[in-house]
Amino acid sequence: MKQINSNHQQGFSLLEVFIALAIGLVIFAGVLSVFVGLRTTTTETTSFGELQENGRFAMSLLTDDISRQDFWGDYTGTFDLSSISHALAAPSNDCNGAGVNNASFPLAVGNFRTIWGETVSSADPMGCFDDAKTGSDLIQLKRVIATDLVKADGTPETSAPVGNYHLVTNQNNGVLFNNGAVPTIDNGRVWQYQHHVYYVREESQGDNTVPVLMQGQLTTKMSFSPVIDGIEMIRFMYGYDADTDPEAAGYGQVDAFIPAKDMEALWDNDGGTKIIAVKIFVLARNVIPDSKYTNSNTYQLGDLSVTFDDNYRRLLFSSTVTLYNARVDSW
Repeated sequence: MKQINSNHQQGFSLLEVFIALAIGLVIFAGVLSVFVGLRTTTTETTSFGELQENGRFAMSLLTDDISRQDFWGDYTGTFDLSSISHALAAPSNDCNGAGVNNASFPLAVGNFRTIWGETVSSADPMGCFDDAKTGSDLIQLKRVIATDLVKADGTPETSAPVGNYHLVTNQNNGVLFNNGAVPTIDNGRVWQYQHHVYYVREESQGDNTVPVLMQGQLTTKMSFSPVIDGIEMIRFMYGYDADTDPEAAGYGQVDAFIPAKDMEALWDNDGGTKIIAVKIFVLARNVIPDSKYTNSNTYQLGDLSVTFDDNYRRLLFSSTVTLYNARVDSW
């Protein structure tokens, strides 16, 4: 009888090896393709997430501030020296917009502008910063913070803290002051005064040039800080109501949305009190370019069209804000 050697092992043939390698390569290619696809999708999702977050934050910040523009506490009149007095010198590094009465505090000439903007044509458009990106807009807003200063027992403060300017008002008049004892007026309440400026600058971050939304804020002086990276352009269209008679059919309705470049004469005539709404446009851009993506899109920011040819993803955000304090009727 023939005996079988139990230690004998039979291997794969060369053909079987090649078939196995081919199948393995096909499976590996499939897995690699899925991995690359997932990585690309993850990169795109992260990019769009960054755009969404930055754009929405910018819109929220601008909308909140603009909607509260021209709020003066209990005071219901036009904010100028006819009813609002002060003996304040201009703060350090004050921002002076166009017109004869467009700094932090009202002067005795022209209309005091509590809202104002322009399309930037030079790096130093207001005398308080020198790094503005040309072609984008800036906007300047003045108001008081919506919560008045009170003592622990709920009564109005008689002394304002150091570090900010303040306004004490009643319905008919008010006084601007910096700190210390609150000027006495009948039934007066104290509010913190604010003067904000928003614009876009470009700054170097490593090998990239990054657009940044800047905010200027009045404390004891006008100072600026970056608030959001990746905001490439801001633009505003001002909703103008030409009607002056509250009984007119069109009173309180926007007659036209006007870009900043066409607003100068209107601000000169009424200080911006006929602006009852603002359209906001924010163009957000990724901080880092993607060499696998080409952006040749055109974006419409109000009356302005901008077209690109680069490797940055962008998203355009827009909103319309009603200025509830633009015209306050006394009953």
